[in-house]
Amino acid sequence: MFAGLPELGISNGDDLKETLTNCPDPLKAIDQFQMENGILLPTLQSALPFLDLHGTPRLEFHQSVFDELRENLMERVAVIAEGKEADRYSKLEELLEKSFPLVKMPSIQPVVMQVLKHLPKVPEKKLKIVMADKELYKVCAVEVKRQIWQDNQALFGDEVSPLLKQYIVEKEAALFSNDVSVLHSFFSPSPKTRRQGEVVLKLTQMIGKNVKLYDMFTWCLDACIRERFVDGKRARELQGFLDGVKKGQEQVLGDLSMILCDPFACNTLVLSIMRNLQELLSQDALPRDSPDLMLLLRMLSLGQGAWDMIDSQVFKEPRLDLEVVTRFLPAMMSVVVDDNIFTVEQKLPSEEKSSQVYPTLLPDAFYRYLQENRVACEMGLYYIFHIAKLRNKNALQRLLPSLVDTYNDMAFGDIFLHLLTGHLTLLSDEFGSEDFCSVVFDNFLLTSFSSKENVHRHILRMLLHLHHKVAPSYMESLIKTLEPPKQSSEQLKELYTKLMEKLEAHKKSSPVLEEKPSLDLGLHAVTVSTTTSSAPTTPF
Repeated sequence: MFAGLPELGISNGDDLKETLTNCPDPLKAIDQFQMENGILLPTLQSALPFLDLHGTPRLEFHQSVFDELRENLMERVAVIAEGKEADRYSKLEELLEKSFPLVKMPSIQPVVMQVLKHLPKVPEKKLKIVMADKELYKVCAVEVKRQIWQDNQALFGDEVSPLLKQYIVEKEAALFSNDVSVLHSFFSPSPKTRRQGEVVLKLTQMIGKNVKLYDMFTWCLDACIRERFVDGKRARELQGFLDGVKKGQEQVLGDLSMILCDPFACNTLVLSIMRNLQELLSQDALPRDSPDLMLLLRMLSLGQGAWDMIDSQVFKEPRLDLEVVTRFLPAMMSVVVDDNIFTVEQKLPSEEKSSQVYPTLLPDAFYRYLQENRVACEMGLYYIFHIAKLRNKNALQRLLPSLVDTYNDMAFGDIFLHLLTGHLTLLSDEFGSEDFCSVVFDNFLLTSFSSKENVHRHILRMLLHLHHKVAPSYMESLIKTLEPPKQSSEQLKELYTKLMEKLEAHKKSSPVLEEKPSLDLGLHAVTVSTTTSSAPTTPF
């Protein structure tokens, strides 16, 4: 407990023991020891007997004085560190040299840790002592730990790993939340809300400003993600940065790609691409004629290639397949044109209508690039959200079957399924049609649910909200199909149980319609002319 005192020339318990063992007069030796090691204040000596008369132990008095002095010293250390004196750090280093031998003494340790915390560069020898002692490392401030982590990534990994696992668990919980709604999706929380999360706050505190990446571009991306849109001005700034990477600076592309591969950054880029395509359609312009669109595609490609770049340590901007611009995007835009033509056709007077039915086939280029190109696939998936948001049943029935085979099974990823199920709630009334149910379930979701448990879970999440809208005969078939196998996870079984409970409760609450006698008043039937309802258009 008193290790380090002899190094500073201060007597400890061993010295007192030796004195009492060898002295002829123990009482006199104790008085002498108290005189030499007590508070060195002459005027105090006459006051101590007065405290004795009041029954106040000397230990209690000295401890209270010690605690007060320690708090004053710690405050003084903070004041010195925050001051502007040129020699402020040399003063702290001098204090560290005097106090560090007592770092393992509990009563002195807070002072030592306070000095370490306020030194921008702790002497290497002291850092190694702290790092080697688990107890010291545990109680030292994060400012000191950062200096240790700079040269010991494994130790930093041990510290940050539990936080990252907690972050992943929280994000998975958000993706599989039972709140299925287009208004409360994975991307709904604002950047400010996300930054105030417990795990993010802890991580930013751990990292501090030591590894703040390249202020010349990150602020611009941050602003884009906050607004969920990359406008023309910021696009030009980002273009200048991308084109300005010089030889020897290529590693910055790795940092930029890691920022762009974040789901929220990717979401911002694709939404901006969709808005850009909308403007091109309104102007009768081609995708290749838009510099802003080309930049957004470059950035999306850079983000999607982040892990390949980090794994290979080859920092080079991925080559964008130009056929994505010249073939896939025109094919996707032609689907929009088909939809618009059909919608206009339905609004014409009956005598001017042709026998045209809504197209069911898709351009070959659309299918092929969904399967072969990640950038194209990402845009295709977001186009599905777009038509679902417009409640465009015809376009949705045409496109959903094309998602069975996509690049790297992206259509069966958790983020896409989380967003899709939320968007499908906008078409809840359509689930009363077995034809619509067949497209959504038989032709898409059920094609992989047996091999991908996450798909199974997302189907059940959606049915928890839409079960009462689904055609009864189809729902009965679905329940049998979706029964979890014995080896499935507890989360899946729990979802299925909840769905069964909801179905049972709905069945009990539904009124039984009794057959009533017909009220035949002998009236003649009246024929009312009707017009075919038009499907919603799909403008970007």
